[in-house]
Amino acid sequence: MGRTAYRARLKPALEGRTGVQRRADAGARLARLGPMAFPRTPNSRRLALLFAGTDVAVLGLVLHFFVPGDVSSLIADALFTVLLYLLFALVLPAAGRIWVALAAFGVSAFIEIAQLTGVPAALAESFPAARLVFGTDFSALDLVAYAVGAAVACAADTALSQRALQWRATQTE
Repeated sequence: MGRTAYRARLKPALEGRTGVQRRADAGARLARLGPMAFPRTPNSRRLALLFAGTDVAVLGLVLHFFVPGDVSSLIADALFTVLLYLLFALVLPAAGRIWVALAAFGVSAFIEIAQLTGVPAALAESFPAARLVFGTDFSALDLVAYAVGAAVACAADTALSQRALQWRATQTE
């Protein structure tokens, strides 16, 4: 039973009572129902985001190091933005998906545009692992790959979340 259906069932019993009394009554009823009264969406979503983030990171590194070519480089760049999306969604679970996608694209684009300054190249010389995060050469195609990665991550997150909600609605308590 979803929260909305539960609240609708409780509403007639709570009318005419003060706010403190209603909260106390609702708390007592929820305590009787036990832990299954609350859906596990925050923890299950965070766990899914964590697993997806590790998978995307591994796939991006495999593409970067083992698959030659420009197409694999663009796919790895898109995966970098998908990884940022997953990290932002993990850290900011209450943020809207569009805002998370825009933040992931914004950080990716900022890092790409910073490559015009030469600072990322200097960082890569002193600390070679920084090359994976900051890159060294500016490419406008990378910006397109970042936009595609953010859009795909947002669309996939929305579709999977809706599917999970539909599945949860079919489950009985």
